Amino acid sequence: METLIFSDLDGTLLDHFTYQSTAASKTLEQLISANIPVILNTSKTFAELGVINSELNLNAPFIVENGAATYIPMHTLKTQPRDTVAVGDYWVKSFCLPRLYWLKLLSEHTDEFTKCYRGFSTISVSTLSKITGLSLDDAKRAKQRQYGEPILWLGDEPAKTKFIDHLIDLGANVVKGGRFIHVGGHCDKGQALIWLTEQYRENFNNPSIMTIALGDGENDVSMLEAADVAVQIRSPVHDFPTLYRQFKVTQTKLFGPEGWTEAIQDILANKLLSHSTNKINSEVNHG
Repeated sequence: METLIFSDLDGTLLDHFTYQSTAASKTLEQLISANIPVILNTSKTFAELGVINSELNLNAPFIVENGAATYIPMHTLKTQPRDTVAVGDYWVKSFCLPRLYWLKLLSEHTDEFTKCYRGFSTISVSTLSKITGLSLDDAKRAKQRQYGEPILWLGDEPAKTKFIDHLIDLGANVVKGGRFIHVGGHCDKGQALIWLTEQYRENFNNPSIMTIALGDGENDVSMLEAADVAVQIRSPVHDFPTLYRQFKVTQTKLFGPEGWTEAIQDILANKLLSHSTNKINSEVNHG
């Protein structure tokens, strides 16, 4: 185990408008063949990730709801990591309070803003489908949140700033995603990346495992700052978010999954090429 890839989904591995990953399919196959885990690190829910991992043929750990929890398939590591619980076929590490806490906080402390936003819990499946472009089934899975509440903002920017500051004063963590404001606990994609990478390093006794992170939005910044190599994916709807780091940062020329593929092939070209060559030679020798 030498490399871990942490990837955002919407606008990164999935196209912002179509939610398709077709342009990255061949590269994903190469990574799986080379035994390089692709760890989805996203604002999406556990219910959504179950389907997406299956569609992409991924069997690695994944991180849900902007770093709120990490799900590790039990076959991944030799022993159960500390501070995790067994849920089905996964070891689960939670980093923040459950969704009900934040729904109660919003209900009791945001009266002056009630006309300015709608939360996922109050949006119907059909309306969410229209807002996001998700299918009805996908929208239903998106509503099955465990840790936080996404907010659709309807007011102006000054009110939005005041609303966010108010929530922060109440102890909430507020993250701006591609389409929604995410209200939850003090967790982020970077914290989850650091924790999971440490589990891999301990399990495989390899302190030099390299991490690559790819993302396009504000909610990806902590992940991009925490990884050894950061890849900012070009977005068709917003500029590159500002990073503090200045070294080992790439900004793609192409959008979404095309940019994702462009970056991975550039960073791991030698590794993927050598593995592919070895595989072909092995097949020829045993053919």
